[in-house]
Amino acid sequence: MEGQWQQMNLSEPFIRRPVATSLLMAAVAFVGIAVFPFLPVASLPQIDFPTIQVTASLAGASAETMAVSVATPLERQLSQIPGITQLTSLSTVGATQVVIQFDLSRNIDSAAQDVQSAISIAGKTLPLAMTLPPTYRKVNPADPPILILGARSATLPLTRINEYLDSFLAQQIGQMPGVAQAQIGGDRRPSIRIQVDPARLAALGLTLEEIRPAIVNATTATPKGMLNTAEVGFTIAANDQILEAELFNDVILAYRNGGPIRVRDVGQAVAEASNRNLAGYQNNELGIILNISKQPGANVIDTVDQIKARLPQLTANLPPAMTVQTIFDRTDVIRASVHDVEFTLVLTIGVVVLVVLLFLRNLWATIIPGITIPLALLGSLGAMYMLNFSLNNLSLMALTIAIGFV
Repeated sequence: MEGQWQQMNLSEPFIRRPVATSLLMAAVAFVGIAVFPFLPVASLPQIDFPTIQVTASLAGASAETMAVSVATPLERQLSQIPGITQLTSLSTVGATQVVIQFDLSRNIDSAAQDVQSAISIAGKTLPLAMTLPPTYRKVNPADPPILILGARSATLPLTRINEYLDSFLAQQIGQMPGVAQAQIGGDRRPSIRIQVDPARLAALGLTLEEIRPAIVNATTATPKGMLNTAEVGFTIAANDQILEAELFNDVILAYRNGGPIRVRDVGQAVAEASNRNLAGYQNNELGIILNISKQPGANVIDTVDQIKARLPQLTANLPPAMTVQTIFDRTDVIRASVHDVEFTLVLTIGVVVLVVLLFLRNLWATIIPGITIPLALLGSLGAMYMLNFSLNNLSLMALTIAIGFV
């Protein structure tokens, strides 16, 4: 019995059913048009590197001391976490930063738990003088800030500006959709510094180590105790924390010759920033910077537009002498580059249709690619939405090249 091979034609079912084909094409076009506004927009494809940054500080320590006493114990424990591809550390005066990058298949949440456990274990070998334990946060080195705001004032001190940004503006922006975090740059957190004249101390027979405990104990939040009677118990509540620099001048440091030695006798208390080595400049003028980063997969353009739309409302509650302005907007470059690639994409479609018209010189042969190419493009947008892809320069260029080959 002689067999006969029947050639399969993929287009035949669609040609035999023109109504169903038209409805299917309309559905593909509708899906592409509907999902286009919801596609994330970025300059490059979104790649979320599982990266965690550990920060530790020790006031007054040199870079060598930070590297030996802080960075080394942390690295020794962090390096035992599985899935690490890169571990780097940077030690400066009074601060150490350890960046841990994990394999792309590693879950960032479970990695953060391992980092927290390693920090707890390493805490037993860290210097006792560290007032704050090391902290960590999730970062993405491939995702720089999308918006940088600058705040300054001609009359308000930088410590006051830092307080307004940190306690109000940064928190409000951080709660907006699409925003991952709003981080202060050029940190000028307020603090009280005791400036002591060593010559006066030496004349009174005192040293810095002798007066340090007196200064520390002068402003502590500790229980004051209780008074109990046969029927009622009273808890003693008193606030002995000193919040103003002027009050520190009356703190008693020691007693000499039957009289008290106060801070004003050997120096003075001043209100300054907690770290005088940090600064944020805006057009060569000191100010506070607010770096805003987006969440993974968020539409960078929509996120920045929402922040700018709400910024006048948020800054209305700030002091009039304080100005907040945009220093850097990454969407300007993204908008321009994506717009150029989109224009090239549309131009490529027009060139392809024109080439078909010039070579075939047939109206129907020209109409068919004029319909199928945009339809294929809309279908690609629907597939990109389902696969969590974004509209970026590489994906749009790939579509342009594909149309050019057609």
